[in-house]
Amino acid sequence: MSVNAPVVEAVTAPPESDETPFAPIEIDYEQFITEDDAPVDNLFSEREQRLLAESLYASWPGPGEGRPFLAMTNVGLFFALTEPPYVPDALVSLDVRPPDNPFPKKNRSYFVWEYRKPPEIVVEIVSNRKGGELSDKVTSYARIGIPFYIVHDPEHLLSDRTLYVFERRGLDYTEIPPENLPGIGLGVTLWDGEYEDMQGTWLRWIDAQGNLLLTGKERAEQERRRADALAARLRQLGVDPESEF
Repeated sequence: MSVNAPVVEAVTAPPESDETPFAPIEIDYEQFITEDDAPVDNLFSEREQRLLAESLYASWPGPGEGRPFLAMTNVGLFFALTEPPYVPDALVSLDVRPPDNPFPKKNRSYFVWEYRKPPEIVVEIVSNRKGGELSDKVTSYARIGIPFYIVHDPEHLLSDRTLYVFERRGLDYTEIPPENLPGIGLGVTLWDGEYEDMQGTWLRWIDAQGNLLLTGKERAEQERRRADALAARLRQLGVDPESEF
């Protein structure tokens, strides 16, 4: 994905004015390339991206009472007017909401200056050896100010390890245990199982107590098992669970 330099207009105030000498910058968002029709890297990455977003919206109440969050996958992260964006496989930003109308150009991607903050978490899923996930992007995401950076390397393309979790301290990243992202209320783990008819080892979110954040389908299945267990217990007590009380 690439981006053309936008038109930026700064208007100076008249010399005799007592007001601020510069008006707000006007940005021509039509000059940004927010979609390029490029496919995602592979089927596994596409599914894992969806799993990461879906489980958050299905099972995570957010970072605190009344605090919203926004999860995006494969969307441009624009951090400067004259530099091309990054396109992380997933990002999570706290205390922000999605725009009411997602179609205007300035609402199609994550523009840091529109949300007035960088996202708290960026996730990259390694699918080749050209992405710089453990080199260039480590430096760049730290420079942008991303507090937590997660790298999942399911095919061991970059090393013999599968998972890296970094926390930004100062201007650099320090590797931390994956079970807890301090101050967020989330962690990550590797989970062996089936998602959307595909078996694999998936990157999954866990809550502050270490519980897996379930997808909507998993939550429904969990409730079904609870209902079946309750019905079986009632039958043991001689109560027909289908009868009206």
